[in-house]
Amino acid sequence: MAQITLDAIGDAVLVVDPWGKLLYLNKVAETMTGWSREEALGRPVEQVFFVFDGTTRERVRSPAQQAIDEDQNVALALGSVLVRRDGADLTIEDSAAPIHDHHGRIVGAVIVFHDARQAGSVIQKMSHQAQHDFLTDLPNRMLLLERLTQAIGMANRHQKQMALLFLDLDHFKQVNDSLGHAMGDHLLRDVAAEISNCVRATDTVSRHGGDEFVILLTEIEKRSDAAQIAEKVLARFSTPRMVDGRQLQVTMSMGIAVYPENGMDADTLMRNADSAMYTAKKSGRNSYHFCEQKMQGKTGVSVRTGSKRPASQTSQ
Repeated sequence: MAQITLDAIGDAVLVVDPWGKLLYLNKVAETMTGWSREEALGRPVEQVFFVFDGTTRERVRSPAQQAIDEDQNVALALGSVLVRRDGADLTIEDSAAPIHDHHGRIVGAVIVFHDARQAGSVIQKMSHQAQHDFLTDLPNRMLLLERLTQAIGMANRHQKQMALLFLDLDHFKQVNDSLGHAMGDHLLRDVAAEISNCVRATDTVSRHGGDEFVILLTEIEKRSDAAQIAEKVLARFSTPRMVDGRQLQVTMSMGIAVYPENGMDADTLMRNADSAMYTAKKSGRNSYHFCEQKMQGKTGVSVRTGSKRPASQTSQ
């Protein structure tokens, strides 16, 4: 049963006796070392598990022997390289631990290792998933906030402005209610791609949640730069579009807040852009509005219409 379990796990496992002779290796260890179990058993572990330092190219002492000598868990240094039986190099991550009998005596050691490149790929994938929206693959709120904070710092140091555009689709609920959530998801992915095509590589388009999107424009020279992007986005959706085989007319309402005029921190800028967006909706939708609040201790938000196209509702 123990052998079946060890053969089923994703890491390579080697077991050695107190003198460093191989007693066991699982199937993953066979694949990674290039040695079959029948050929490897009884050999010195250094012969099968031949490892050197990837930087100095010096041979590394067996972690199993180190674990036995020091009677404690040990790990290889980062960048350690395993030389397979066929001569190929494989960067690995490894740990070793002594094995004790029921009297507490050391009777061997176990080495557990895996491909460091695959581990890094998994970590990168998990990190990406934690920072991006699952539906559109756009940066999520967490990553947007991180980039917004960085953009504020850059704008302050370089004496530039930056802008935050808060977008909300008009009548999106009608799409979900009448055509189904699958169609709604197709529409959101389509909108995400179109908005992303309207900005620079240094800018960020984020899905804020539901049918809300945020555009972060870094280091702009003047407010009209933000207006140009808003006009560009509205123009992209000025005509009906095919979404998953259905023709839809998509419109949106946008609110714009500019740093430092409308806020000196991320929360204030986001709140003011959101408020300006709601005013755009109340004013007839399919338009963008600038926040006009000055950051001088005033309360409340007033907005000015920056541009407005003929309003049209989402058709089904």
